[in-house]
Amino acid sequence: MSGGVYGGDEVGAVVFDIGSYSFRAGFAGEDTPKAEIPTHVGVLDDIEASMDVENGGDSNVTPKRYLIDTVNMKHPVKDMELTTFLKDGMIENWDIFEKVMDYVYSKNIKSESNLHPVLMSEAAWVTKAKREQLTEIMFEKYNVPAFFLCKNPVLSAFANGRSTALIVDSGATQTSAVPVYDGYVISQYIVKSPLAGDFVTAECKKLMEELDIEIVPPYMIASKEIVADAQPAKWKKKENLNVTKSFHNYMVKDVLQDFAATIVQVSDSPYEQSQADSMPTVHYDFPHGYNQDFGSERFKVCEGLFDPSFIKESGGNSMLGVGHVVTSSVGMCDIDIRPSLYSSVICVGGNTLLQGFTDRLNRDLSTKTPPSMRLKVIAASSSSERRFSSWIGGSILASLGAFQQMWVSKQEYEEGGKQIVERKCP
Repeated sequence: MSGGVYGGDEVGAVVFDIGSYSFRAGFAGEDTPKAEIPTHVGVLDDIEASMDVENGGDSNVTPKRYLIDTVNMKHPVKDMELTTFLKDGMIENWDIFEKVMDYVYSKNIKSESNLHPVLMSEAAWVTKAKREQLTEIMFEKYNVPAFFLCKNPVLSAFANGRSTALIVDSGATQTSAVPVYDGYVISQYIVKSPLAGDFVTAECKKLMEELDIEIVPPYMIASKEIVADAQPAKWKKKENLNVTKSFHNYMVKDVLQDFAATIVQVSDSPYEQSQADSMPTVHYDFPHGYNQDFGSERFKVCEGLFDPSFIKESGGNSMLGVGHVVTSSVGMCDIDIRPSLYSSVICVGGNTLLQGFTDRLNRDLSTKTPPSMRLKVIAASSSSERRFSSWIGGSILASLGAFQQMWVSKQEYEEGGKQIVERKCP
């Protein structure tokens, strides 16, 4: 290997992007990730392994079995609990994280971890201790030749061809506005709000309860008959289903997410009943055979994202709407860089794919932006570019020739210890 260049051109780097809903992995230089797997994992007590333990091992701890990826965790298994290794966008459970990494290397990357440099995305607010622990795991356990950690918003900005931008990332658990200036995150001006994808799903659930529609996940259905519009569903339930509450709730959420993606729409202007009633209805078929047309409800469900006073239970506006998150973040920034942030407000994250999301954000911001500012809301037209924006940014970055001297090499790690990540990865 030539001095100073790790990996050079011979070996492709691997890019990992961890989101609150899914984990993306693939090779640098490609357009889309090779794999996208849920960050939720099924956990079971491993009875067979505990039998072996009783015959001569440490019997205090029951060994666990982990079911990873859609195909394993989405079919009903007795006593399987679904859990995630993330909390607030940061890795919380390192054991499960390592199990997921092992799975991705063996099933998706299909190559030895010590052959490929790794670029990994991280939340903009991740703590120093977690960064160091991740660096240690990658070098000590996976023996990677070189490693780099990069903040999600920076990668999203690169994916959209900018080095200065305001990244509005609305994913499953939160919506955040992060100012990126010249390729660096200005971390003290990050603004976050819990109004995001999971909030929309919860609002859909409330709507179903109001309309008295039962949500039946596909795993429960043995057979069904298609009925006429808005007629009671006729379906048979599978027998002997012993599933945990966490599994059932996850599968219900799956149905509601599909409903939200298909039906829900953000209204162009603040919600008005008369205007919503004049919009065309959309038909939706539920998994158990029930179907119905939805009208003004489609707009009501996600109005709270932009106008928190619309949420009945919140008791006031303690949470920020999307437009407010953006203006608060830019408002705290230095006055000199505000014009360049307002002129590239980039929308990323799966939740921004709701129909009408970017149009409404554009409208909300244009009423709040000073007239002297040029406002431009940028959103990639294809859904994969918005969902995988930080992965795509990582793929571009790790394949650039100029980036090759930025890696933290195995040698540097051995000389400088895990603290080196703070110096080399801003």
